[in-house]
Formats: sequence, structure tokens, C-alpha cells
Amino acid sequence: MERIENRTFDEERALYASEDTEVISCRFDGPADGESALKEGRNITVRDSYFNLRYPFWHDQGLTIENSEMTDKARAALWYSKDIAIRNTKMHGIKALRECADVTIENSDIVSPEFGWSVSGIDMKDSTAESEYFMMRSDHLHFDNVTFKGKYSFQYITDSVFENCNFDTKDAFWHAKNVVVRNSTIKGEYLAWYSENITFENCTIIGTQPLCYCEGLKMINSDLAIERSDVEAQITTPLISIKNPKSGHITVPALGELIMNIPQAMGTVTVAA
Repeated sequence: MERIENRTFDEERALYASEDTEVISCRFDGPADGESALKEGRNITVRDSYFNLRYPFWHDQGLTIENSEMTDKARAALWYSKDIAIRNTKMHGIKALRECADVTIENSDIVSPEFGWSVSGIDMKDSTAESEYFMMRSDHLHFDNVTFKGKYSFQYITDSVFENCNFDTKDAFWHAKNVVVRNSTIKGEYLAWYSENITFENCTIIGTQPLCYCEGLKMINSDLAIERSDVEAQITTPLISIKNPKSGHITVPALGELIMNIPQAMGTVTVAA
């Protein structure tokens, strides 16, 4: 492999269409303010490098990024790329990942509005993220030990699994389909509205109006609030109230109040200590 080390690049398309290349301890920054430094690359490894310019990784295939930093000036850093591994890296530019496939992210820090749109296949673990619209319209996500903070997360995602995570969010999993969340804490005002086939197992759910207008909702050993939802739930902690389950059955050890004040509320509730 060609090795490029300890250099600074600021021109347009500085390493365009590179193949079988290692980029070590380099800086992409400078007065020329060039874009698209490593566009159209194949089999690229980047280590210990600094990115302060726009669009560095577009249409790349076979990309590894380790121990590196993308600043807030490195906007739209990874688009239309495939087979990506990112480790121990800061991604702090807006729209950092879009229209990509087959991505692994480990031990990394994300601060990026509109991160992860329309991506197919992200395996993320031991990482932190702060975003506004996070992972919208993506599929086949697997998150393990990820801490997230932001407003609107995981909208319109499909076929995904989340384990050992902590999400502090406003709206999460709206219109999500075929999703499992295990051993996690989800704090949010409006959780999983209009979702289909979503399961929460051993989760703590904190919110104002979570889980409304759901279909195929399953709760296993989780605390929740429900309204106008099709739900099968086995709850092991007491609930203050359950309101208007549309259909299905809920078992709970103790319940303060059952509110059934609309004709469409046909679900059943069993209190069994």
C-alpha cells in the first residue's frame, strides 16, 4: 500500500480516487479551503488525522478511519460510501453520515445534526452521540452501549436492535417498524408514536405521552404509558395509570387508575400481583 504520512493538504480533491492507501498523521486544513479530499477512494486507511474541510469521504469503498477528528467545518463528511469502519474518532460536522452502507462505529464521539440519514447497516457500540434528527430513514441498525442526547431520533427506521443504551430524546422511534430495544433507558416526551412491531424488553421508559397510536407493541418487564395502542404487555412494576389501550392485553402487578373513556378503547387489563 502507498503510505502518506505527516503531510498537510488544503487543495481541492487532494487525494482524489486514491486506492490501497494509508493516510497517517495528516491534516486536511488550510487557506485553499479545498473540498472532497478523498473522494472516490478504494481501500483507504486513515489514522491519527485531522479534517477541517468539507466532504472528505464521498463515494468511497473499503474505508477505515481510526484515532482521527472531523471538526464542525468537516460538514457532510461521509456520503454515498460503503464498507466503513470508524474507531476512536470524533465526528463533529453536520450531516456526517448519509446514504452509506455497512458501517461499524466503535468508541467514537458524534456531535452532528442530521446524522445517519438513509443508511443501511450500522453497527455502533461504546459510543456517544448528540444530534437533532438522528438516523432518520435508516435500516438494520444494531446499537450496543450507546448514549444519545438530542431531539428527534430513529424516525422511520426499520429492522433494528438496540441493547444497553441510554437515550435522552424528545421524539424517538416515530413510524419505526420491526424494532427491539433491550436493557435500555429511554427518556422522551413522545416515544414511538405510529410505530409498528416495536418491542421494549427490560427497559425503563420516562416520558410525558409515550407509546401512542402503536401497532404490534410488546412490553416485556418494562414500565410504560399507553394510549390508543395495540399492545401486548407484561409489566413487573406498578403503574400510576393506563389510558385507552386500543386492543390487546396488559398484565400489571398494581395499577392506580384505568382510564377507558373512548369507544375505541377495547384493550383489556389484568392486575395480578
